[in-house]
Amino acid sequence: MSEHNHVVSKEGDVSINRVGDALERIAPQQREQILEDFGSFQNYLSKRIQLAQKIGLGEEQLAVAAEKVADYLADHEEPRNSEEKLLQELWKVGNKEERHRLAHMLVKLARR
Repeated sequence: MSEHNHVVSKEGDVSINRVGDALERIAPQQREQILEDFGSFQNYLSKRIQLAQKIGLGEEQLAVAAEKVADYLADHEEPRNSEEKLLQELWKVGNKEERHRLAHMLVKLARR
């Protein structure tokens, strides 16, 4: 796969607008494994956050990426468990500022 398909380039440049495309490239079986329970979802996010931090992404960049992921999930995936359902409902009722704060909180949650 060529570099132009990735969210983060070799130089560490971030193309947040490619998040949806990257998520759609995850095979359905793998997506189901990630979303089947909240622990798997947290583990997946944690690994991605660690990787992003290693290449130099800061807190704000992580939160913006988390917003894009949450937007995608809210629009394209049905919640598989009560935790995902709660997050989806909070996302739907939140305004832009509240969603951004929730994205920061999700990053913090995934880091622990």
